[in-house]
Amino acid sequence: MTTYVDATSKKKRMHGVIPLHGEEGFAGMRKAGALTAEVLDLVAPMVEPGTPTERIDRFIYEFARDNGAMPATLNYRGYRYSSCTSINHVVCHGMPSDKPLREGDIVNIDVTLIVDGWHGDSSRMYTVGAVSRKAERLIEVTYECLRLGIEAAKPGNTTGDIGAAIQRYAEAERTSVVRDFVGHGIGRLFHDEPNILHFGNPGTGVELKPGMIFTIEPMINLGRPQVKILNDGWTAVTRDRTLSAQCEHSVGITETGVEIFTLSPRDIFNPLIARTA
Repeated sequence: MTTYVDATSKKKRMHGVIPLHGEEGFAGMRKAGALTAEVLDLVAPMVEPGTPTERIDRFIYEFARDNGAMPATLNYRGYRYSSCTSINHVVCHGMPSDKPLREGDIVNIDVTLIVDGWHGDSSRMYTVGAVSRKAERLIEVTYECLRLGIEAAKPGNTTGDIGAAIQRYAEAERTSVVRDFVGHGIGRLFHDEPNILHFGNPGTGVELKPGMIFTIEPMINLGRPQVKILNDGWTAVTRDRTLSAQCEHSVGITETGVEIFTLSPRDIFNPLIARTA
């Protein structure tokens, strides 16, 4: 059986056709991305000791329903939740549960909302109360990796330039980049071409052209990059049980640079780069 993990791994989508979107696509992605960013702002006060992640997931579902949207993960290849909530050593695809968050936890919340057929995909890191300095530093490194990846996403560059920028910084900070999961094309399809590896060599891969729309979503580990999938078929964890962090934006390549579709309306989680439309 193909799972959500299979669908979001580097082994997917080998048909090789990369869609180039026009203004209609960019407008659709702005609307979907804005709603996703809004709900990620709204859940921030809920991330506190004692809150079960299933309560956050239910809030995301109700927000989507009330705003004419649909969570893309809900019933996607058998996945039963409206979000992924990945805590501490969970790399990605953590499933919401009735287990309460604890002081010192870090958690990634990953949401994709479908609005008028377009998918807005983003994730952020949240801290639960006071966290350790090593956890705080990991989050800082991960955000900077995303910023550098987005900075490298411009016409004439390649997908390898994105991965190289992320890998260079992460490894200089003595962290590691997860290889098993990648960014992906997005739009009317949840997972499309091209693959966006978060590691690699400058000048390699696919040339970036205006109209391409995809996610950049580096997963950075404090320890080694290897992961394993738990028996539930979804949850990916670090093999060495060290902390992991991830952050993600949906972006589009323009004639002059890059547009970020999932910017926080409250400016909680925005890379410090020019927001070129």
